[in-house]
Amino acid sequence: MTNDQMTINLRVAKKEDCPRLLELVLELAIFEKAPKEVTVTLEEFEEAGFGNKRVWKAYVTESDGLITGFALYYIRYSTWKGTRLYLEDLIITESWRGKGLGKMLFDRMVLEARELGCNGMTWQVLDWNEPAINFYKKYEAAIEAGWLNASLSKDQILNY
Repeated sequence: MTNDQMTINLRVAKKEDCPRLLELVLELAIFEKAPKEVTVTLEEFEEAGFGNKRVWKAYVTESDGLITGFALYYIRYSTWKGTRLYLEDLIITESWRGKGLGKMLFDRMVLEARELGCNGMTWQVLDWNEPAINFYKKYEAAIEAGWLNASLSKDQILNY
């Protein structure tokens, strides 16, 4: 795809992309005012995506060899809805926003869900992230209120 006379490629992520993907994860965490919440190591990230027990797959956008964004997903199961594609992250580096990369990646995720035979696709968006909410509304996405996130940390699990 050519955008503003720059070629933008969409492709499946490779293991050697992981350092750059984590840079983008940190950029997102800074945007979300939670950089200290990123505790995954490069080794853990690579193992989860490319090791013996792979749990995620990602697509990247790149221009001139620079990864400018990515969408990372995994498959989850809902006892109410069945198999769902869970979009964990859709990240476009700030200087590349507004150039259609988010649409490229989101459209790929919708196609991926269809190709995998999923019964739907889910993700989260922060209630104050108006640009993201407006982006998802263009797809007529249902944005639910009333659910609270709950979690246990690695330390809590180890110390149980």
